[in-house]
Amino acid sequence: MITVLLIKIVIISIIAYIIGSIPTGYIIVKIFTGQDIRKIGSGSTGATNVKRVMGKKWFFTVMLLDAIKGALPVVLAATSPILLKTANGIINLHNFNINSSFECVAAAIFVLIGHSKSIFLGFTGGKSVASGVGTILALCWQAGLCIALIWAVVTYFSKYVSLGSITALALSPVIMYIFKQPAAYIIYCIIGAIYVIYLHRENIKRLINGNENKVR
Repeated sequence: MITVLLIKIVIISIIAYIIGSIPTGYIIVKIFTGQDIRKIGSGSTGATNVKRVMGKKWFFTVMLLDAIKGALPVVLAATSPILLKTANGIINLHNFNINSSFECVAAAIFVLIGHSKSIFLGFTGGKSVASGVGTILALCWQAGLCIALIWAVVTYFSKYVSLGSITALALSPVIMYIFKQPAAYIIYCIIGAIYVIYLHRENIKRLINGNENKVR
């Protein structure tokens, strides 16, 4: 049974990483402007940096696409059958009665890694905020909506996207706990929050020094 679980998690993780690696912000900027978003502003492929090039409309477009990108592998992990070809025929791994929370968490983690370390962009990428919120929406939509609302409120009043992102993700484990979600989901949110905050380390320095860029 442990071997079956490991096989499922490996397959799911690879698929999630590839989906997470799809550089939506990079593709959109490249198609419409011909520029490499990694050479502009912060160098991130995320929505905030896309806004510097293409404006507010594309900021929300990329954010939505990245959130969908984050949610998709988690949904697939929870619902789609995974087939394994063996010498004795084809086994449907989804028929094994194993707690799917482990599979969903594996998918969520590797989406974050894929978004920030895209295999298609030489292991560069964004800061995994929108994708991270997407994973949480797929795990527990109520918690995901709360986190998105916190992000919006903090960003609106502070005018700092980075502060909104850090605050929302830092509170995600607490929100998951409030909604009585599985321990695996809470642990994922702790890991995800630490990872996203680490990716924002330069933003944190600028916030402390008072020279972080505000939303205009």
